[in-house]
Amino acid sequence: MDTTQRTDQQRSADRRRRELLEAADRVVLREGPQASMNAIAAEAGITKPILYRHFGDKGGLYAALAKRHTDALLDSLRAALDAPAERRERVESTLDTYLAAIEARPQVYRFLMHPAEGSQGGEPGFDVGKHSAPLLRRMGEELAQVIEERLDLGPGSQQLARVWGHGIVGMMHAAGDWWLGERPCSRAELVRSLADLLWGRLAAAGDKMGGPGF
Repeated sequence: MDTTQRTDQQRSADRRRRELLEAADRVVLREGPQASMNAIAAEAGITKPILYRHFGDKGGLYAALAKRHTDALLDSLRAALDAPAERRERVESTLDTYLAAIEARPQVYRFLMHPAEGSQGGEPGFDVGKHSAPLLRRMGEELAQVIEERLDLGPGSQQLARVWGHGIVGMMHAAGDWWLGERPCSRAELVRSLADLLWGRLAAAGDKMGGPGF
């Protein structure tokens, strides 16, 4: 098989994988954590063994969907952090971007962060810590990198940036999860309250020399 044939086959496989993920997305939007491999295969117009061939099992499909949605969310968060605005406004905008994303697609959020809710006979749910914790860790590391690049935190800045990055993501996740379930206040009120909590040290930290600014 020559290089051109291999390239064409890879493009075809990638395109088919995207189509299957889009079918899975549609099912997850309707059913949340209850989305089954049978339902996803039916939505895609294929048999379940073919779905297994592409993703291995439901865990493999979950990982692919998780990467797809985490990539999109991180792009949105970066855009909020890069917006031309005062620091406080960017902090609030970043918090709001995360909360708006989980509010807009609650079934997808529940599928990714509370997959064990979908436990079914013959098709068990997931260990929440095993499958969702890596998503939060990835977000924490990404935010830590932004903080390290943009803020002058003095000695031990790299470690402190990671503490802040993971701490902020943990706060957003825990507060957002509670808020999405109970809706005790408006999204704007939650954003202001979380920004108030963060603002002390963020307001005091200077921008790193030569960096893009925070």
